[in-house]
Amino acid sequence: MINEIKSNSYSVFFDQSLNALDDFLRTHAYSKVFILTDRNTSTHCLPILTQALPRLIDYDLIEIDPGEENKNIDFCIGIWKMLIDFGADRKSVLINLGGGVITDIGGFAASTFKRGIDFVQIPTTLLSQVDASVGGKTGIDMDGVKNIIGTFTQPQAVIINHTFLATLDQKQVVSGFAEMVKHGLIYDRTYFESLQSVDLNLPIDESLIIRSVEIKNDVVTTDPTEKGLRKILNFGHTIGHAIESYSLANDSFPLLHGEAIAVGMICEAYLSHREKGLSIPELNRVTEYIQQVFPVYTFGQGIYDQLITYMMNDKKNTGGKIGFALLTEIGACTFDSYVSEERIFEALDYYRSL
Repeated sequence: MINEIKSNSYSVFFDQSLNALDDFLRTHAYSKVFILTDRNTSTHCLPILTQALPRLIDYDLIEIDPGEENKNIDFCIGIWKMLIDFGADRKSVLINLGGGVITDIGGFAASTFKRGIDFVQIPTTLLSQVDASVGGKTGIDMDGVKNIIGTFTQPQAVIINHTFLATLDQKQVVSGFAEMVKHGLIYDRTYFESLQSVDLNLPIDESLIIRSVEIKNDVVTTDPTEKGLRKILNFGHTIGHAIESYSLANDSFPLLHGEAIAVGMICEAYLSHREKGLSIPELNRVTEYIQQVFPVYTFGQGIYDQLITYMMNDKKNTGGKIGFALLTEIGACTFDSYVSEERIFEALDYYRSL
């Protein structure tokens, strides 16, 4: 059975057979088919795809190194050069098979190659299934700033297959779960409460993944280019992205995206209390749950100025002011809240005090 969610000009298919991709390719007369992977998804996920679709034999493979540190213009140029070398034209399609790095950079490369070729997202991590693959954002990082270069370009289809999640280690599952928690906090209290009974040592129920995608899709179809409501999806991400960028630049084993966003959600829940009246019981509830699930990140006051520098370069800012999405209560979120550096330091102190 294939479950389908209609998004802006495309569909998100939850399909264990991958027949949705087969149907899609048969109904589109593409001149060439390309599959973008990293080394990990070439090893673990590409065989699942090709075994499910034995007719998918006429494609060219483009493989890049894994990791957020490689989501940059140099690797994007490499993808463009491979497309040129393989003879891609404007009637070609790029299938992005991988996690958020692959769907982000692959979408960006496709949206800019010859002013845009079609692409399909097949997310293989929990994080990319519930977040990066939906909404039409593409992007690459530059100078340590996440997704500072990118486009709003919708894929032709998104195909989510639960089987790929079995290839992940526990850290990757926990990282993806952070975005599911965020969706509950900003939009659906009942969903947030249901997540608290999830055992992350067991496979996550597909219905919870579907609900997470439904929440994000509800938001992005209302506001495709992030002029208003879509900004609530940034909860936890202003401070979280700064923490992630700092970790990538300084740590031998950098934080995964969701691990950094968990730090950001605690800090920004504190800001929600101070700026938007989130109650102390709800602040404590958010803080205690996130502490239970996600690893602690240890840092000192000495990095605060570096974090502010990263935040000042965030694309959500206006007029040099640092912008946040903040909770009024669990399940409800505001956007375009601008917070002083002193208050941000308070939030970082709050996290460090826990």
